[in-house]
Amino acid sequence: MGVLYPPRCAHCDADLEGFTGGPLLCGACQRALVAEVWSGCSRCGAPIPEEILAQGNCPLCRGFSFRFETVVALGTYANQLREVILALKRGGAEPIAKAMGGLYCERRGDQVRALCPNLVTPIPMHWRRRLVREGNSPDILAAQVAGFLHVPCRTHLLRMTRNTKPQKDLKPKERFRNMAGAFALATGYDIRGARILLVDDVMTTGATCDEAATTLKRAGAAAVFVAVLARGVGASSA
Repeated sequence: MGVLYPPRCAHCDADLEGFTGGPLLCGACQRALVAEVWSGCSRCGAPIPEEILAQGNCPLCRGFSFRFETVVALGTYANQLREVILALKRGGAEPIAKAMGGLYCERRGDQVRALCPNLVTPIPMHWRRRLVREGNSPDILAAQVAGFLHVPCRTHLLRMTRNTKPQKDLKPKERFRNMAGAFALATGYDIRGARILLVDDVMTTGATCDEAATTLKRAGAAAVFVAVLARGVGASSA
């Protein structure tokens, strides 16, 4: 499906006068969604001031042992970006998901490309939850990023073995227990030696991505990286 003319911002519906390509988001929305200067922990993706990062000791992932190598986040789960993430969890979110995928590639694409992934896959959703939401936005985001990187996107590489409790209702330690054993590799895939980019809309404690990375590495993946639109921290997190 082509871009409607005149194109409109996928977030605020403003006219995109003079649009020539890129994410379908007006300049005001792009500035509201992504800070001009943003620094995050290379290990967990948390928004951390540069002076703390320079010390090499992120207070939010200190003591954690993640199975993924790094997290590349677009921004912090707050304000306008938080509103978009919540919109992605409702039906009919395909236009804004595609726009956010384009924005991610524009702002974080070079950083992700430097990781040299050769396969992209989204965090899956249990089929019952997918029916309620009418889709899974990480599927759309993963396809956008894979297209940018010119590598395969395998939407069904991972499957959920059970319908877990919503993570937002659980405390940090409970989230890791909730996700334990929740993923399995789909049949027919050989990922031995693969460098996999795992895509999700938001990451808070890292429990979901950590369990997915564990499953992928048990199947032979050489490295797992995480790409998320938003990194949640503290009480504002989903």
